[in-house]
Amino acid sequence: MADIIKHQGIVENISGSHLKVRIVQTSACAACSVKGHCTSADTKEKLIDIVVSDASSYQLGDRVVVFGELSMGMMAVLLAFIAPFCILVVSLFLFMAVWNDELGSALCSLALLIPYYYILWLNRKRMGKKFSFSVMPMV
Repeated sequence: MADIIKHQGIVENISGSHLKVRIVQTSACAACSVKGHCTSADTKEKLIDIVVSDASSYQLGDRVVVFGELSMGMMAVLLAFIAPFCILVVSLFLFMAVWNDELGSALCSLALLIPYYYILWLNRKRMGKKFSFSVMPMV
């Protein structure tokens, strides 16, 4: 049970077998009692598209629990932040060793991120199957 990420949400839209659920994502300190006096507390509303087998059992405005696996979140962090950072750093050192030009090396290292993110974009449907959320009604 500890390997599950849960968020409470509200069904915003029902389209075929797709539910759009609005969740409120809060930082760890957003629930703090002194958040009004602190600038680091933030909350964001996000819409999540969830494919369900029986969308007819949900109504607009229903309160639901959206959950996904913790490993899914770790893989997202790896693909979105860690892998591009490694590509950037390794390519920067390689280009610096070859050219000894800081500006050119930095620009070429940044340019390598374009095909990386393009490949991710091309695989968005396949990744959408891996990064899928589930939903269940709140009791």
